Amino acid sequence: MSHNTTEIIVGGIVLAAAIGFGVYAGQATGLSRDGGGYELHASFRSLEGINVGTDVRLAGVKIGTVTEVDLNPETYRADTTFTVRQGIDVPDDSAVVISSEGLLGGNFVEVMPGGSPFFFDPGDEVEDTQGAVSLISLLVKFVTASGVGE
Repeated sequence: MSHNTTEIIVGGIVLAAAIGFGVYAGQATGLSRDGGGYELHASFRSLEGINVGTDVRLAGVKIGTVTEVDLNPETYRADTTFTVRQGIDVPDDSAVVISSEGLLGGNFVEVMPGGSPFFFDPGDEVEDTQGAVSLISLLVKFVTASGVGE
């Protein structure tokens, strides 16, 4: 059984590159779990544009990731679980808002810190939330409101 050493070397390089790309893609998209965070929960009226893996940001800096999204059949709200990086204490009067990166950008979860000297414990629920605002709904309201007075 004769093996061509060039084929074996090239195959090994291709396999190593594929593994390296897979690891890089997992880290870049936030799919890898570093286990260095704690979970918080929030309930939103509208979670448009937010999925598992979406960034959680504070002051524009990524501090965590959305880990679970589910519809509450009793309240008809979107129950969300997200992680916050260990070492970042979120004041217990903070708000969690669905924000947009711009007119054509995607949405992300933004933590708006409060001024309380007390912090959320792992597993706590953030009560102060604001859901996603639909740009199309705003445009429709604007167009219909401007045509009423004519």
